[in-house]
Amino acid sequence: MEIKGYLHLYWGDGKGKTTAAAGLALRALGQRLPTVFLQFLKDGQSGELEPLRRLGAAVLSGEPGMKFVFQMTEAEKAKLKARQDRMLREAVSCLPAEGRALLVLDEACAALQTGTLSEPLLRETVLRRPPGWEVVLTGRDPAGWMREAANYATEMRCTAHPFDRGIPARRGIEY
Repeated sequence: MEIKGYLHLYWGDGKGKTTAAAGLALRALGQRLPTVFLQFLKDGQSGELEPLRRLGAAVLSGEPGMKFVFQMTEAEKAKLKARQDRMLREAVSCLPAEGRALLVLDEACAALQTGTLSEPLLRETVLRRPPGWEVVLTGRDPAGWMREAANYATEMRCTAHPFDRGIPARRGIEY
């Protein structure tokens, strides 16, 4: 019997997409599944990354001090796209070609929307993954092909958030 891996999509404007993906990574690591957690467009400072590393996940992310994409020049965006494409290829190379594994692609939706990730590379990685791989995509507004291909799709919708009352992001809670 062939092992079937599924596509998970956590999307929307609400809090919890990355947290849900990290929770699934934690569960996979607890069952000894090879796990890669790749964060696009983030500076590698999120609180969930170090515990995932300690538990055996391969973690890839941006560099501290990264600018937001809207602050970047076209040359900086091109450099970021090349880096993020390399990170995706590296993430894939960390996982076995056969058997069960988990690949989390955090903020893949935003990386695609901002043009800082190659769509053909992402589509190929997601849609032609080995049969046993679970893949998680997160972000605010997924591409149509992501929604169509998703086996699990969870929309996080914000109905209240402290930020709306002027409270900034808090260490250990929002990041």
